[in-house]
Amino acid sequence: MFELTNTYKKKKTYSDYAAKDDGYRYELINGELIMVPGPSKFHQKSGGDLYVSLYLFITGNNLGEIYYAPYDVILDENNTVQPDILFISNENSLNNQDKALYGAPDLVVEIISPSSVIYDRNIKKELYEKYGVKEYWLVDIENKTVEIFENIEGKFSLFSYAVEKGKLTSKVLNGFEVEIKDILPNL
Repeated sequence: MFELTNTYKKKKTYSDYAAKDDGYRYELINGELIMVPGPSKFHQKSGGDLYVSLYLFITGNNLGEIYYAPYDVILDENNTVQPDILFISNENSLNNQDKALYGAPDLVVEIISPSSVIYDRNIKKELYEKYGVKEYWLVDIENKTVEIFENIEGKFSLFSYAVEKGKLTSKVLNGFEVEIKDILPNL
């Protein structure tokens, strides 16, 4: 005798995500709750150094707001992410509420961890592209690389790439630059 089972799995929504209260960090990606492990010390160091450089530039030029994870970015009912760093321009700030940003930030930075590489390079990149993030930075500590993508007509295009040395610049933050060696820890 065969037993029929329901293999349909109901997609989780923002309400399910917001109700999760077990002390762990999650992201909601395509209706699935994904637990986000704590970052390594190298991840924290690299993200912190880049955040400080961006913060000083953004606040010094009164360009908008910058946040460091965890901060919810609600792209739609089935997709809520927590980028490592996000920038919201003054023009985009109307979507920024007390607990979350509703819609796409202007600039997102993801620092790749071994557990996040598939999400950051593929799934989250596609989400950011689809929802109109203007600039996407991928910081790969292990390979000592930074890739910067700009969104041109709904598609990410590699704007800048650096390995171990060189200056990183931004199209969204005109005039911003930082040396890659200043944001990558010595492993």
